[in-house]
Amino acid sequence: MKINELVKSFEIYTSNEERALLEKLTRPTLLSTMPQREQQIAEVMIRKHLLIKIGHKDPKVVANDYQASS
Repeated sequence: MKINELVKSFEIYTSNEERALLEKLTRPTLLSTMPQREQQIAEVMIRKHLLIKIGHKDPKVVANDYQASS
């Protein structure tokens, strides 16, 4: 039996701060221009694969295609 047959829906938990940041990041944004708190939230969201990090020297972040259900 495949995992897709066992798990019908898959949700990634997001906090209120993470949801607000997802709505804000519709286009690539430099990580260094964000306030320190948002940078920390962004790093957590990168690990959750909710954000995509582009570049290494001065990275940009953008929201992934994942759509959270309300």
